Amino acid sequence: MDLSIIIVSWNVKNLLRKCLESIYRETKNLKFEVFVVDNYSQDKTVEMIKTDFPRVNLIANQENAGFAQANNQAIHQAKGDFILLLNPDTEILENALEKMVDFMKSHSDAGVAGCQFLNSDKSLQPSVRRFPTFSSMSLIMLKLHRLFPKSNPIKYYLANDFNYSKTQEVDQVMGAFFMIKYEVIKKVGLLDKNFYIWFEEVDYCQRAKKNGWKIYYTPEAKIIHRFAQSFQQVTGLRKQLIFNHSLIYYFKKHKPFIEYLCLLFLHPLSLFLALIRQFFRSKKT
Repeated sequence: MDLSIIIVSWNVKNLLRKCLESIYRETKNLKFEVFVVDNYSQDKTVEMIKTDFPRVNLIANQENAGFAQANNQAIHQAKGDFILLLNPDTEILENALEKMVDFMKSHSDAGVAGCQFLNSDKSLQPSVRRFPTFSSMSLIMLKLHRLFPKSNPIKYYLANDFNYSKTQEVDQVMGAFFMIKYEVIKKVGLLDKNFYIWFEEVDYCQRAKKNGWKIYYTPEAKIIHRFAQSFQQVTGLRKQLIFNHSLIYYFKKHKPFIEYLCLLFLHPLSLFLALIRQFFRSKKT
């Protein structure tokens, strides 16, 4: 088996249908399998998969297990030489999956790779970032990145200077299209289930690098990505709480202890600011 494609879905039935249609339409010359792990959707996603996509390996959870744990459920069953974690709000273009498998095969040092992301209008969508720093994450937690989007820590973290026309080694690629060599999983392990969502792919890139693998971005393959469709269903305060938990846990694992403590200190203030922002947004609507 060349490739195992794993899609974690939560209440995005129509987008998931387009994603699956694009996989089967655009994927040539590959032996592949598809897993959909549904995190207890209430929009008849499970029924749609059973009726319209009988080839899909369906795992229907009875609760929302989160992104990392849901992916792990399918990784346990996957048989491919390469594992692709793919968001349901994506569409495959121009045989992108075969191109990515070929890319991974031709780069023996590649542990993880991502392709080029496009918006619905085919304009470029940024998908590469550098590893988080304390200064950039502090600004984001306190919402100051909205006031100072051109500050050096934010520009550095978001890799605003990145050349998306060139194949190159990077710190991290976006988890919406995250291809992993199965050999890496055998050595590095599964995704850390303590990340409910956010930073699980950043953590995995860190772990892969620490084990001698490289992370690559390539424009040789392209997809459409409709950004963050699932999480638009979550309120601002809840979203901030999940983000903070994942961020703080990431710093606990990978950063100096003093930086972890400082983020813990900022956590209540960050939630308070998110609550205020949510209040004023509700007033507008």
